[in-house]
Formats: sequence, C-alpha cells, structure tokens
Amino acid sequence: MLKRQDIAFESSGQTCRGWLFLPAASGTGKPPVIVMAHGLGAIKEMGLEAYAQRFVAAGYACLVFDYRHFGASDGEPRQLLDIGKQLADWQAAIDHARNLPAVDGSRMALWGSSFGGGHVLVAGTRNPQVKAVIAQCPFTDGVASALAIDIKTSLQLSALAMADALGALCGRQPIYVPLAAAPGELAMMNTPDAKSGYLGLVPKGLAFRNEVAARVVLGIFLHAPGRIARASSVPSLLCICATDSVAPAGASLKHAAKIAKGEVKLYQLGHFDIYAGQGFAAVITDQLEFLQRFVSP
Repeated sequence: MLKRQDIAFESSGQTCRGWLFLPAASGTGKPPVIVMAHGLGAIKEMGLEAYAQRFVAAGYACLVFDYRHFGASDGEPRQLLDIGKQLADWQAAIDHARNLPAVDGSRMALWGSSFGGGHVLVAGTRNPQVKAVIAQCPFTDGVASALAIDIKTSLQLSALAMADALGALCGRQPIYVPLAAAPGELAMMNTPDAKSGYLGLVPKGLAFRNEVAARVVLGIFLHAPGRIARASSVPSLLCICATDSVAPAGASLKHAAKIAKGEVKLYQLGHFDIYAGQGFAAVITDQLEFLQRFVSP
C-alpha cells in the first residue's frame, strides 16, 4: 500500500530533498497532503517515516523533507541552522506540495515536531488556506527554552555563538557545538534524556553529524513562534509533553491558550518519549482524529 518516492524542490535557489508518500488509489479522488519536517538539527530518517506510514494508511499523502544544510538537502556550510532559511524552506515545501499532480493541494495540513513544531505554527499564520496544523512537542518560546539550560552551558553557548557569528562575517568556517550530550557537557541539549533520546532516533548505520553551527543560539533565544501563532486562523493542534525538558510545557500551554483555533493534548511524557512506544501510539491516535475533523480523506 505504501508508495515512497524521492522528491526535490527549490528553496531560494538551493535544492531541498525529501520523500513523497502516496496512499493506495481509492477511486475517490486525489488524497489530501500533509507536509512534514523535523526539529533541531534532525533529519527525516529520525522517526518521521513511522508517522507518515500511519497517515498514509489513513488515506493521506505525505511530503517529508530535510531543511537546507541538513540531511539530503543542499546548502553549504553543512549543519547551519538559520531560522529564516528554514521558514523559507517550509514555504517552498508548501508551494511545491500544493502543485503536485498526485495530491489535492487545496486540502493541506502541516506537521512539525520540536523545533519544526514552532515552524509550522509560524507557517500557519502565513498560509491561512492550510486546513490544519499539528505541532508536536513544539518549541514555542526561546526564552523559556534558554532558561531550561543551566547557567554555565548558556554562557558557554552564547560566547561560542557570538564568536561564530563574527567569524561568519569574516568568511571563516563555522564553530560547531554538539546538538545533544550528557548532563554537564556542552551541547544545545544536555538534559538527562537528551543524548539517549535524540541520538536514539538515528537509525543504526546512518551517518549523522551530532553538531550545529553555534551562531544559531542567538536566533533561538530571540525566537517565539508561540507568540507569532496567536495571529493564526488555522485550526492548530499542539501535542505538548508535560515533563518536556527541551521545550517547556508551561510556556507552550500559555501560548496555546491564546491561539484562536488552538487545541491542546497534554501527555505525561518527556520530549523524546513521543516518538516511540505508548507515547507514539497515543499521539498518533489524537493527530488522526484531529485531521479527520478538518481535512478528511
């Protein structure tokens, strides 16, 4: 039943690559399409196919892509996370999906996880014709996430970020910092569940760089997609993890309460528990029910 093909589309003159999943032909017309992407430094192979399989089984098409500078997509230097560029990639993916001949681009949903969960909230405000938005364990508030980091790590990351940003102005290669590490080690995420949870999503044998250009730290601290999403008119489901150590639940719940058509599902899970096991089973059930109400296949 599951058809997967490689796809590519242009974003600001560079190529993003991903997968297009199509359901079996049903004789009832073209399927609605869900555009999907991952979180901080993550790539599509890190658990997204499991979600796509469930959505496709329910009758949806799924376009899953990597951001520029990551995974299969183009962009130099590698491992450069630029919030503006990633939002542009989302817009390019939406525009590409809207014109795919095999899907009904007028019936579209957006799905993002973690940092990508923040991106879909912003993209929803820019694309009011989208029928539904799902933000899973979403990054909604840079200040809240910064406060979740210990002071020592925060100061070290800030210093490296400024050095990297200044070096970029001079044409130097990026200064890289780990994405995930153990508590006490320098990384973007160093909570007790970060290293095992994040790197546990990487399939065995897949080449993956556990690092990102440090300059992104400055942008993350100032980014608040939850606040931007208050202007959204699109039905939005926020799947929030109550014990989230990376994207604190308190800030996300406050922002969600001010989204006009926002809905919340709260799970007694950590940030990385939502990708497998009972956490995955619970969240995918709720997401399918939400999609059925707003963009039924």
